[in-house]
Amino acid sequence: MQNSIYLDHNATTPVAGEVAEAMWPYFTERHGNPSSTTPQGRRARRAVEEAREQVAALLGAHADEVVFTSGGTEANNLAVRGAADVAGTRVLVTSPVEHPATTAPVAHLRERHGWLVHELPVDPSARFLTDRWPAGPVGLGTVILAHNETGTVQPVAVFAEAVHARGGVVHTDAAQAVGKIPVQVDELGVDLLSVAGHKLYAPQGVGALFVRRGVPLSPVLRGAGQERGIRPGTENVAGIVGLGAAAELAGTLLSTEPARQAGLRERLWQLLSRALSPLVRITPSQSALPNTLLVAVPGQLGEDILARAAGVAASTGSACHAGTHTPSASLRAAGLADDVALGSLRLTLGRSTTRAEVDPAADEIVRAVLAGSRAS
Repeated sequence: MQNSIYLDHNATTPVAGEVAEAMWPYFTERHGNPSSTTPQGRRARRAVEEAREQVAALLGAHADEVVFTSGGTEANNLAVRGAADVAGTRVLVTSPVEHPATTAPVAHLRERHGWLVHELPVDPSARFLTDRWPAGPVGLGTVILAHNETGTVQPVAVFAEAVHARGGVVHTDAAQAVGKIPVQVDELGVDLLSVAGHKLYAPQGVGALFVRRGVPLSPVLRGAGQERGIRPGTENVAGIVGLGAAAELAGTLLSTEPARQAGLRERLWQLLSRALSPLVRITPSQSALPNTLLVAVPGQLGEDILARAAGVAASTGSACHAGTHTPSASLRAAGLADDVALGSLRLTLGRSTTRAEVDPAADEIVRAVLAGSRAS
């Protein structure tokens, strides 16, 4: 529905006006290949390097530690497969609640290259437990920083310390976290960190990978020498400029926006929980993304609820294939019963979300749930 209230910011964010404005000249008169020595090429190179500095500033990194990619999926693949290619130990530690952009390259290592993969168990909010480690050395550890469904912020710093103590390299998928909460690479202690532009008000199709100085990484793509040879291919100048502008904008908003969105999230929860019973809150009240609320209506399908709540655009934690509904793998790993996981609703707020939207959105969801209860 064109006029629906948008509560799906963890799926993608709209491009910020400031970002679109910064990008536009590079779609039009500021053409140029950054690898070219023409005036146009040199201007494009300066734009790329300025964006690199902007992204580095948001992460607390050095500019030469930022490698631009086509998005979070490529960044995760480059991190996991690139680090594995030069690792001396084929043991990987991860969790069962990772995004497919991580689980797929991890499965590739296990199935094609004989890696031993150890998954840390998780609690009911999908937070991994840090006291269940395999014996012996580790080559690579990779975990998500903020869970895309539950919003749970993971204890990555503790994880990183444990992996380093076992001789491994540490990667975190920070796609959902960057721009929503402060993310500093030194505080996390990670060697590699993935960024997805479209999760922080930049366009789709651009991302970045933080690669700490001195950490070896083998390229996944082969070609010319762009991005220090780690990610060859002519740079997406307009997209990179947009990512840089989005990073700078996020940095100015992190002191106020998280608290504002957390307040709206809690109001949404209060409105829903007062009107609906049973209603399960899966997102923890602490150590979670401020914009994310994952709830579940046991005995109903989240997909059906959202179909009835036509005035709200949101997501559900289940998938439907050939008429069969399957709970999210992450929610199953967290120990949620199928009837709870299938009734999940992921409601994610953004910078444009206001109380004037939260209240009618809650009313619409309540109406849809009650209609489903009457129908059953």
